Amino acid sequence: MSLALLILHFAQHALLRIAKHSRKSALSKSFALAMFKGVVIGTLSVNAHASEEKPPLEVKVVVVSMFEIGDDEGDALGEFQLWKARQKLTTKYPLPHGFHDIYANPETGVIGIVTGMGIARASAAIMALGLDPRFDLSKAYWLVAGIAGVDPADNTIGSAIWTDYVVDGDLAHQIDAREIPATWATGYFPLFTHAPYDNAESVDMNNSPNGEVYALNLPLAKWAYSLTKDTKLLNNDAMDALRAKYTHSPNAKALPNVSMGAHLSASTFWHGEKLNTWANDWVAYWTKNKGNFVTSGMEDSATLQSLTYLDNAGLVDKNRIMILRTASNFTMQPPSLSASENLKLESSGEGYAAMNAAIEAAYNVGARVVDYITENWDSVKETPPVVK
Repeated sequence: MSLALLILHFAQHALLRIAKHSRKSALSKSFALAMFKGVVIGTLSVNAHASEEKPPLEVKVVVVSMFEIGDDEGDALGEFQLWKARQKLTTKYPLPHGFHDIYANPETGVIGIVTGMGIARASAAIMALGLDPRFDLSKAYWLVAGIAGVDPADNTIGSAIWTDYVVDGDLAHQIDAREIPATWATGYFPLFTHAPYDNAESVDMNNSPNGEVYALNLPLAKWAYSLTKDTKLLNNDAMDALRAKYTHSPNAKALPNVSMGAHLSASTFWHGEKLNTWANDWVAYWTKNKGNFVTSGMEDSATLQSLTYLDNAGLVDKNRIMILRTASNFTMQPPSLSASENLKLESSGEGYAAMNAAIEAAYNVGARVVDYITENWDSVKETPPVVK
C-alpha cells in the first residue's frame, strides 16, 4: 500500500468513528468523509508538487553590495554592477520582500544581493535572503564589499581594507555638546554608563549585549588579506590632488594599497576632525584597544546582527563572513579647510574623486577571494582557509 493510501485509510477510519456518534449519522458520515478525503488528498498533492520542485541552490559565495546607481548595468557605477557583469550573475531570483532582486550564477554558486543603504534596509534584506528556501546557505561564504570613508591617519583613498572588527556607532547615550561637563571630551557615550568610556573593563567583544561590537573570524580575514595584498589598485590625478592637501599625514598621501583595520558602522554620515577622534576612541573602547579605526560606513553592524541570528538558527555560518571596505573619501578635512567646507566639496559635482576607483577596488580585490573559493570548493567547503 502506498503512503498516500495508507494515510487515507487511517483518516477514513478516524472519521467514521467520529461520525458514528453524530446525531445526523448518514449525512454526517458522508459529508465528513468527503471533506476529510479532500483535505488529505489536497495535502498529499501539495507535498507531491513540492517534491517535484528544484532543490535549493547550493551557494558558495554571497556577495553583499549596499547600493546601486540607477540600473544594474550600462550607467554610472554603483557597488553591484561590476559583480553582476564580471561574475555573470544573470539568473534572477525575485525578492519582493527585500530591497533588490537576487542575481546568481548557478554554475559557480555565486549570488549577489543589494541590501539598500542604511541599517534598517540592510538588516531586513539579509534576513530575507537568509530565510529564503530557494538557497542553501549553510556552507556559503559571505563577502560584504562596499565603499567607505577612511581615516587619513591610517590609509588613503582608493585603498582596500579587510575588516577585523565592526563596531556599532549608533547604540549610545547622547548629551548635546553645549551641555556636557567641562571635563568631558564628548557628549556621546556608551549605553548604561554615566560618562564617556566608563566601565571599559566590562566590555566583552565576544558577547556584547546589544550588538555593539562584532569580532570577525580573524584567521579568515588574514587569509583574505594575504591572498590579495599585492593587488594593483587604480589611481588618478584627481585622487593625487586630494591627497596632497593632507600635509599632516604620510599615510593619506600614499598610493592605494590593501590593508586591514576596524570598521565603524553608523547610520549618520558624520565628518570632521572632532568626530574622527571620537571614532578612534569609540572603536578602541569597544575592542579593548585591539581594533584600530580605519573605515566608516553604515550597514555592517546590521548585516552582522542578522547573520548572527541566522547562524543561531543553523542557516548560515558566521565564521565565513568577510568584510572588505574600499576608501572613496576621507573621514575628516585637510588642514586647509573646515569640516563643513570639506563636506560641501565632497557633496559637489567634483566630490568623491576616488568613487570609481574604490568601486573597482572592491571588485578587483574581492573577486580574487571569490574566485579562489569557487575554484577550490572541495578544499574550503568544510573548513575555511587560513594562511599557510
